[in-house]
Amino acid sequence: MRLLVVEDEKGLAEALRRGLSNEGFVVDVVHDGVSGLWAASENPYDAVVLDLMLPRKNGYDVLRELRGRHVWAPVLMLTAKDGEYDQADAFDLGADDYLTKPFSFVVLVARLRALIRRGAPERPVVLEAGTLSLDPLTRKVMRGDAPVELTAREFGLLQYLMRRRDEVVSKAEILDNVWDPAFEGSDNVVEVYIGYLRRKIDAPFGLATLATVRGMGYRLSADRPPRRPGGR
Repeated sequence: MRLLVVEDEKGLAEALRRGLSNEGFVVDVVHDGVSGLWAASENPYDAVVLDLMLPRKNGYDVLRELRGRHVWAPVLMLTAKDGEYDQADAFDLGADDYLTKPFSFVVLVARLRALIRRGAPERPVVLEAGTLSLDPLTRKVMRGDAPVELTAREFGLLQYLMRRRDEVVSKAEILDNVWDPAFEGSDNVVEVYIGYLRRKIDAPFGLATLATVRGMGYRLSADRPPRRPGGR
């Protein structure tokens, strides 16, 4: 079983190489994202252990480009970032597992063996809500067969709403997860961008899938007919 470890902490990388080799794996190690992307693209690995915070190219971008190249080797993200939305982003991009530092080596080995047993089925990672689809890899949004052109901010907002499909999310949650943490403007910017999205994903198609839940926030649902005049 051949593994690739992409880890910039050289002491940890060497410890992983020794430990995994003792467990019967053949292990290649690289220390930056560009080298990791090249190695994983050029060699048939049974699994990849991929750090998130890497020099030259971060783990998110490595994973996005691997899946964009149809490299489906199972990927276990290994990182010090433990936020639930960090994990959600990784899974949205095609990660198969996620382990935070510090970690148990025994657990790491068990998870790698489980990933390798499951193998690497081809599975494009696309978020869907009825006829609306969003591909994080190609950054394409479609309503049925019709492409929807979005700005970078609109794309980020829609991706967050689709991850939370059918849930009510508040303006504060949206600001925390879509806008820069240093943003100090009014939360009314969320309402403005919700309006932009409605005009692109709903209005041209006679739909009303992005609803305002008065006093609580917003909810994105699968296709439904627009409300009667007077409602939002």
